[in-house]
Amino acid sequence: MIDVYNQSLLAEADNTARTKEKRNISLLNMKKLDNDGFKSLMIKNELDASIIPKYGFSAVLAIGGHPGIVVPSGYKDDGMLIGISFSGLRGSEPKLIEIAYGFEQIILIRKPPPSIIFDKVRV
Repeated sequence: MIDVYNQSLLAEADNTARTKEKRNISLLNMKKLDNDGFKSLMIKNELDASIIPKYGFSAVLAIGGHPGIVVPSGYKDDGMLIGISFSGLRGSEPKLIEIAYGFEQIILIRKPPPSIIFDKVRV
């Protein structure tokens, strides 16, 4: 169902010529990026979590398999939601959920979507 879900980039990547050597080099590069980057930052500064505005940090987290959670932090003038991302090292999911929940309870900014959306779905 690649065409249905517009996954042409995935199909293109799958069709590229790969060798075990190239794959291993890529994996080593990603491990180095993670160890020298996000992981190093978190460990050296003894951080429980990092806080990044927006959600664009997911690529950095994905390299090392680190968790992240995005919660509402406000709204733009046009009503679009603004999010804040909490992220940590592997295994820190319980702490991240605790931090994100605490943040949400302090700012109480979340608004439910308009009921018009749900009226069409009700049975």
